[in-house]
Amino acid sequence: MLSKIKSYGLMGMEGFPVMVEVYVSNGLPSYDTVGLPDAAVRESRERVRAAIRNSGLEFPAKRVTVNLAPADLRKEGSMYDLPIAIGLLAATEQIQNDALAQECLFLGELALDGTVRSVSGVLPMVIGAYAQGVRKVVVPLENAKEASLIAGVRVYAAETLKRVVDFLNGAEPLPVVPTCKWDRTKVSYPMDFADIKGQQGAKRAAEIAVAGGHNLLLVGTPGSGKTMLARSIPSILPELTFEEALEITKIHSIAGTLAGSEGMVSERPFRAPHHSASTASLIGGGQRAMPGEISLAHYGVLFLDEFPEFRKDALEALRQPMEDGSVTIARAAVRSTYPADFMLVAAMNPCPCGNYGSRTAPCRCTQQQIARYLGRISGPLLDRIDLHVEMSEVGYDDIASRQAGEPSETVRARVNAARQIQAERYREEGILFNAQLTSRMAMQYCTLDARAEALLRKAFATLKLSARAYTRVLKVARTIADLEGSRIICAHHVGEAVQYRSLESKYWGEIRR
Repeated sequence: MLSKIKSYGLMGMEGFPVMVEVYVSNGLPSYDTVGLPDAAVRESRERVRAAIRNSGLEFPAKRVTVNLAPADLRKEGSMYDLPIAIGLLAATEQIQNDALAQECLFLGELALDGTVRSVSGVLPMVIGAYAQGVRKVVVPLENAKEASLIAGVRVYAAETLKRVVDFLNGAEPLPVVPTCKWDRTKVSYPMDFADIKGQQGAKRAAEIAVAGGHNLLLVGTPGSGKTMLARSIPSILPELTFEEALEITKIHSIAGTLAGSEGMVSERPFRAPHHSASTASLIGGGQRAMPGEISLAHYGVLFLDEFPEFRKDALEALRQPMEDGSVTIARAAVRSTYPADFMLVAAMNPCPCGNYGSRTAPCRCTQQQIARYLGRISGPLLDRIDLHVEMSEVGYDDIASRQAGEPSETVRARVNAARQIQAERYREEGILFNAQLTSRMAMQYCTLDARAEALLRKAFATLKLSARAYTRVLKVARTIADLEGSRIICAHHVGEAVQYRSLESKYWGEIRR
């Protein structure tokens, strides 16, 4: 007999419908899977066989052919175990309600004892299936909460194959998961701006960077607080919107980093890969073209500590995603595009020993060593970082002070106000914050008064800014004005924005000549 069961596949961020066709005929016992399956799909034969028998059901001693249509798209992963098992049981008439089986969409991996295990990418697949008209899905219990984020889809939570079969035969209902309502859960952060001693200038730069979504580079001696400041930035990030949370959740679902009990991401991501990370782990890749750290940091922060210690090819690969807000990973068999609109926060020492420019410790490096160290950061990459901030040693009076600094909650309120101004301003443009402005938009929305125009002209000539750096100074000045609630960019806004580019000439000026 022939049975057809609905399932779904995944290609990048988008899903595609898969029809699992199972044909059981007389002949010598055999089992063949066709339809461009990968190794995990081909191995499903043994998982399905053991799961069926250990669930007290009969595996046919006949000729079994499983076809995954469309046959020209590669099928990857273990999510086809459950639909293949259901199709095989329907073809051997062990499932009575064939109409219900054909109405539902099935996703899930099978353990040898018949337990249904979680799989990656359930959320984008359910979103795609809903757009195709599917209204009932059977998914593993651990994936049920993320699937229930889509209103209008009836989600059945499957624990074992036997319970799914009993449900299809009308013997026992499967639990239905109610639609998950997203709630902005109040998050407690391990680090707060109030805990940072001194470094008022760096904290101000971090506030500006977060308010406009700008990239930030922290340069300073060891122990000056670079890492602490960077790890405190999540506490001042603006609140997530539902649309942002849904897109972040889709990426983490595909990557398999979404905890099943969480359902939907409730806070902006903060990713801090080690400097030994490969290009593929940062950008994304592998045989299945999976998302990398830059996509997992979408709408959040990517923190690269010890910036020059990262592989040069990995750093250079950041340039295009930083400009476009997305990354396309092309492999021989697959091409996937993932969003990567992240805020880069990089931290580095000014030289190999870390003491170049220190007021308390002598630098042991030669000029050649310093030049080689700083030269690991290329000019084009440095040009894409909007704010460059120098952090010096914290004085004793600041460290010993018992007076608490300004808390993150207060800073976040200012950031939220600035982001709200930007959201209203760019409502028709389809962007959210100043860092996303194109050159054309920057000319339209970054209005300068006469003094600000004259100051920027002088800075352009003095600092020898590139066209990209000029546009980024405009964007930063626009953010500073937004924090003050000013419609026009004034001279002091431009002056502050320009000072965040002066570090480039101090440290990199000599080696660029």
